[in-house]
Amino acid sequence: MGVFLFDEMIFGPVYSRRLGVSLGINLLPTHRKVCSFNCIYCECGWTDNQHSEENRLPDTTTFSTALKEKLKALQGTDNEPDSLTFAGNGEPTLHPSFPEIMQETLALRDAFAPNAKVSVLSNGSMLHKRAVVDALLQADYCLMKLDGGTEEVISAINMPAKAFSLETYIKQLQSFNGQLIIQSLFLRGSHRGKEIDNTKPEEVAAWVSRLQQISPGKVMVYAIERDTPAEGLEKISLEELEKIAGEARKAGFITEVFA
Repeated sequence: MGVFLFDEMIFGPVYSRRLGVSLGINLLPTHRKVCSFNCIYCECGWTDNQHSEENRLPDTTTFSTALKEKLKALQGTDNEPDSLTFAGNGEPTLHPSFPEIMQETLALRDAFAPNAKVSVLSNGSMLHKRAVVDALLQADYCLMKLDGGTEEVISAINMPAKAFSLETYIKQLQSFNGQLIIQSLFLRGSHRGKEIDNTKPEEVAAWVSRLQQISPGKVMVYAIERDTPAEGLEKISLEELEKIAGEARKAGFITEVFA
């Protein structure tokens, strides 16, 4: 199993299946993953949050300087970004200054890359904080994770570090009033002796019912792309992903597929 970690705070640009030419923003340590989930498919490997990393996280001034320099260097080149993307080695909203960093990012985008979108890939674990929600609502693209329609499936695939309530999470997503994108990864396999399969008809139906509760502006369905920490997980075919996406489309959702 290969672990894919980002070794810079500002990385790329890289080509993203979903966002085009993407300049990545990693607000977390550059040598290991820090996250509130422990997803069995995560390209960054298993989560290990045993020691505090707050004093190793970039401060707002350091971040702003680095992003400004990178954006100025990319101006007018073929690599001028389509998206400034908060992603990196775990959950970006765990950074204690995420709201302030979002403000800096928007200002620098407007000054040096006005055609770029600001995107955030998040698992939604910090939506209990109003400041985080307000910051996410300022992003052009807020991509929130939903890998199943039942608490059992989500717990098996995403393994949240703390107690997780799907009903609470749905209510938090509803507060976005459709100003969000739901991103959902589908897979098959087993972990810790338990079969995991969110592609079953009943699981897809439960997932669609959750979409109906959330009413997102768009849905993105995708498959495993890189090595996974859990062994033996199956990458779902484009044909099968299209069938799953078809169920979301029947329910009225704009749905894109990335295999």
